[in-house]
Amino acid sequence: MATSLLQVRVEDSLKDKAAQVFDNLGIDTSTAVRMFLKRAVMENGIPFAMTLPKTPYIADRGYKAMLEMGESAEKNGLSDLSLEEINAEIDASRQERRERKE
Repeated sequence: MATSLLQVRVEDSLKDKAAQVFDNLGIDTSTAVRMFLKRAVMENGIPFAMTLPKTPYIADRGYKAMLEMGESAEKNGLSDLSLEEINAEIDASRQERRERKE
């Protein structure tokens, strides 16, 4: 199969940012361009959007929040409470709120 060299001029910053996206997707820039061209032929037009989330996954934020809560509990001397002690604290807090409402 004969191949051709395709040269495209783009700004360095655009090339670098795109290369980072492709790397995160597990492909290199040449593979991404070949994928684009093949799909363009199949679709007879601009083919598709291949995107990564712009914000961290909720699981990542949740994990960070758990770490922060653990650090806060450690700092406040609460990290060694048993489950029974934690439940007792929750019950006491709920009771206190009920009493304030009455």
